[in-house]
Amino acid sequence: MKETALAHVHRALGAKMVPFAGYEMPVSYEGVNAEHQTVREGVGVFDVSHMGEFLIEGPKALDLIQYVTSNDASKLEVGKAQYSCLPNETGGIVDDLIVYRVKEATYLLVVNASNIAKDWDHIAKYNERFGAQMRNLSDAYSLLAIQGPKASEAMQTLTSVDLQAIPFYSFVVGDFAGIPYVIISATGYTGSGGFEIYCKNEEVEQVWNKVFEAGAPYGIKPIGLAARDTLRLEMGYCLYGNDIDDNTSPLEAGLGWITKLGKDFVNRDGLALQKEAGVARKLVGFELQERGIPRQGYPIADVAGQVLGEVTSGTMSPSLNQGIGLGYVPVGAAAPGSTIYIQIRKNLVPATVVKPPFYKG
Repeated sequence: MKETALAHVHRALGAKMVPFAGYEMPVSYEGVNAEHQTVREGVGVFDVSHMGEFLIEGPKALDLIQYVTSNDASKLEVGKAQYSCLPNETGGIVDDLIVYRVKEATYLLVVNASNIAKDWDHIAKYNERFGAQMRNLSDAYSLLAIQGPKASEAMQTLTSVDLQAIPFYSFVVGDFAGIPYVIISATGYTGSGGFEIYCKNEEVEQVWNKVFEAGAPYGIKPIGLAARDTLRLEMGYCLYGNDIDDNTSPLEAGLGWITKLGKDFVNRDGLALQKEAGVARKLVGFELQERGIPRQGYPIADVAGQVLGEVTSGTMSPSLNQGIGLGYVPVGAAAPGSTIYIQIRKNLVPATVVKPPFYKG
């Protein structure tokens, strides 16, 4: 089991540590609901250094990225980031990721921890055709997500960069917490604003300590992976391995907006045919009409109890105090306002199909 460079800090803070994506990670400190509300109302910090980072460079870097990702990376200017996915050859998704354009011919790809080796092999396979320079920086870099509506105000004393001037899905390479060069990215997985800070492993403890000093007047707290999951689910953000995987099409998953069929990429023709024919099932959000907690794997049924699909992600929303979830259902049952039923133990609990986000902020 790997550890992040801050594992000893999390243990000293009393974090509950659990295995996650091959790492020992903090799942909670004081409890998921309290940590969730800290991010929704103030500012909290996640250690997400388990994520993977690939540097793709050289004159063929863009050509490679254009071919292996579904979104149009040619639209990226230096200092901009883009959500995308790696389609596989059979209609599914290898991973979802963020692409950063760091310099004219230098891109940073940030991938999910559980998929680092799989993604590297997939991209490297296609790079035999392009010949871009690839470097796997995953074991050398750390990533802190400083999230919440007070993040920019709380962190401003740590940098000469005007944090409020960084647009969403943009980034600056600048000084932060006494380190001369880090990536300060206006991205996150919570829906409450904030930043993600990329730095070297040997720098991250200094950054962590200074972040907590600067954030103390704002009630800053460490946040675990359990609250990260409830926060992202309230926004309807997909989690790889739950809501999307090697067998789910980006079109089924509602990711048509990052699937640019006007360019050539892996399985572009297959996805174009699927779009033309129409998908048979869709990923939908739902809210329970009664008390209950929908869990991953629970059946989704119609009124007669006929199984339509299953819950891919579900929780009791801390912000809404209501059971919410995501799952695939046939297109005929996918319209917002439709009633579906979640089988919780022996009960069929009615739920309303809704268009995420669940949390409107």
